[in-house]
Amino acid sequence: MSNSSGFDYSGLKRVLKIGMSYRFLFVSVIIIAILSAAVSTWRPYLIKEAIDGYILNHDLPGLFLFIIFICFILLLEVLLSFLLIFLSNKMAQKVIRFLRVKLFNHIINFKLSYFDRTPNGILVTRSVSDIETIAEIFNNGILTLMVNTLQIILIISVMYYMNWMVASIIIVILPLMVVITKLFQRVLKKVYQAERNLTAKLNSFVQERLTGMTIVQLFNRQKKEFESFKLINAELRDAFLKTNVYFALLFPVVDVVSALAIGMLLWFGGLRTAVHGDVSVGDVIAFISYITMLTQPMRQIADRFNSIQRGLIGADRVFKILDQDETLPNKGTDRLENVRGNIEFKDVYFSYVKGNPVIKGLSFHSKPGQTIAIVGATGAGKSTVINLLSRFYDIDSGDILIDGKSIYSIELTNLRKHIAVVLQDVFLFNDTIYENIILGNTQISRETVISAAKEIGIHDFITSLPKGYDTEVNERGASLSVGQRQLISFLRAYVYNPQILVLDEATSSIDTASEILIQNATEKITEGRSSIVIAHRLSTIQQADQILVMEDGKVVESGTHHELIEKGGYYQKLYEVQFQSGDN
Repeated sequence: MSNSSGFDYSGLKRVLKIGMSYRFLFVSVIIIAILSAAVSTWRPYLIKEAIDGYILNHDLPGLFLFIIFICFILLLEVLLSFLLIFLSNKMAQKVIRFLRVKLFNHIINFKLSYFDRTPNGILVTRSVSDIETIAEIFNNGILTLMVNTLQIILIISVMYYMNWMVASIIIVILPLMVVITKLFQRVLKKVYQAERNLTAKLNSFVQERLTGMTIVQLFNRQKKEFESFKLINAELRDAFLKTNVYFALLFPVVDVVSALAIGMLLWFGGLRTAVHGDVSVGDVIAFISYITMLTQPMRQIADRFNSIQRGLIGADRVFKILDQDETLPNKGTDRLENVRGNIEFKDVYFSYVKGNPVIKGLSFHSKPGQTIAIVGATGAGKSTVINLLSRFYDIDSGDILIDGKSIYSIELTNLRKHIAVVLQDVFLFNDTIYENIILGNTQISRETVISAAKEIGIHDFITSLPKGYDTEVNERGASLSVGQRQLISFLRAYVYNPQILVLDEATSSIDTASEILIQNATEKITEGRSSIVIAHRLSTIQQADQILVMEDGKVVESGTHHELIEKGGYYQKLYEVQFQSGDN
């Protein structure tokens, strides 16, 4: 729910609810905040007592003891201020840690279609900078706002206790300060919203260009991309400058109002002191301190509202993702244990965009231990088949079965546990070779990895690297060749010992030496397993038990290599083209 000023109470309630889950810390901060407000309000009154009770009466021994007492109060005020800042920051970090963990855990379970339509830079902004702004709700926001509000109430109460006439003269500045605060708060919300949008836009732009730097340089796009970056950066600069302009206007306006109140005090208080004698010198000095203390928290309240507003805009963005249900339905209760590898597609239809199917009535059956090869032109739907088998996407109609069980009746984690996929574009993390192979699975020992590497013939390649299995891999595996990355992905699949293996264009775009190693590795890891091989080079799948030829999302031919050659159809033409070009 939002009020007319645009202050989002629903977001604030959700953030505070998380904060209150750390009950002891939350209560401690509130108690310290109340004590801090009370002690700081008491200080000017003690100065008044020192002037009227000791200085004007020339009571130097009493003044000395009273000054010691004031120093003690000052030290207490400093200690409370330190504790308030330290504990509120501690609670803020606990809250954003909780939210960051929850958000990341939520995002990594989203279906792939969400990432297809959402730029990574947006998600990075939500997970990092937007969550950081939520800390402002606690650091410089709601708790400090509470202290400031309590200070104002206490200051007004003490002023009226001291002299109601003088207090009434000064109190006229309050409505003016409230109006100023409201105006600035309303304007700054729009500025902060634009600022966060531009930050996300800039993050997305930079991430995409860094990821695609090869294309940028290959097509001489440096100047064009630089100009685009400067344009977005200028927009973000202007948004920040606009914020600074409003703050530069706010504080002088508040100072003018404060000076006006002090002028009124000196005129009226001085008149009462000189003529009527019902206002003491200590009262005037205390009132001057209270005016400063009154305008300072009121000025801070405007700033605190802005900090809270900035934090709530970040919170709204984070909660918007947390409230999205983009996970694949995981209602399956069946579990695969001793998988034989009987795979069946039954009249499967699928579309990435509704109304535009890319798989049209696909049906095929792979018996346990068989190798099924899928070939066809680019866009025929080959890679989509493996995405559907692993349930990265859900089909529109039909069914996919493993050992007679629909994959939709199988618990999702259990399903993927039995399927290993080797992609053409191998992704490696910025970690060691060993960690990229086991992917954090502590049940896979180093001895197992080394033994598996020897079995598929790539141990020598890994040990030839500077630190062997402990060699650091650059981001996305950029320090290794395409063939080397493929070999590591084969070993990764092999050590996980899957019952079903999928190879997606695993031998395309690699050198001959790597291809020989990969072919040997393929023969080893497909042995005794049900395998689906999506092939570009037809020479690599001639021994497949069944070859499916796909075109426009449908199987147009199927059979063994020799059967398809004898048919003289699509496959035979494709084979001749590759044979004549030497790509066989």
